[in-house]
Amino acid sequence: MKYQIIPVTPFQQNCTLLWCEETQQAAIVDPGGEPALLISAIEAQGVKLAKVLLTHGHLDHVGAATEIAQHYGVPIVGPHKDDSFLLESLAEQSARFGLENCTAFVPDRWLDEGDSVSFGNQTLFVRHTPGHTPGHIIFFSASAKLASVGDVLFCGGIGRTDFPRGNYSDLISSIREKLWPLGNDVQFIPGHGPMSTFGDERQTNPFVADRL
Repeated sequence: MKYQIIPVTPFQQNCTLLWCEETQQAAIVDPGGEPALLISAIEAQGVKLAKVLLTHGHLDHVGAATEIAQHYGVPIVGPHKDDSFLLESLAEQSARFGLENCTAFVPDRWLDEGDSVSFGNQTLFVRHTPGHTPGHIIFFSASAKLASVGDVLFCGGIGRTDFPRGNYSDLISSIREKLWPLGNDVQFIPGHGPMSTFGDERQTNPFVADRL
């Protein structure tokens, strides 16, 4: 599996294009905005988009989801249904942050712990990881040892929990109980900032290192 990280919007949110090398089928994770830029990136890679995948319902992760899905005629998959209140309030989120208006939508499929999504010959496994938002999920490729973790974990940091229905204890539990068991050698793409590995964060992250 190959991938391309495409930062979008003033929040520099890491939208990620994933694709199967054998079939050239692709999925795009968290298209937070700038649909023209994302369409250009998809076309430049010459891949066939099969799915739009969402880790959670914050505007900077879903702002272009509907436009991308409609452009390619593909479904929106995820997040967990506990983030439905965020997707219902996208117009209010747009006004609050001064971004282009984003209307409410319902994904074609909600995801839950233990679900999986596929494109081409690739399968991503779903873990429900509440804390930053109640319906946050992550996508994990066991074959590529790669995880798309949204705003759960960052290189040297963790997701904020001061947004509506955020919960610090839930976030820490999600990281330690859902991410760490996937393996120290797993690389992860966070919602913002540079990539890292779970092993490096277990050693050095000031919020969730094993020594704490």
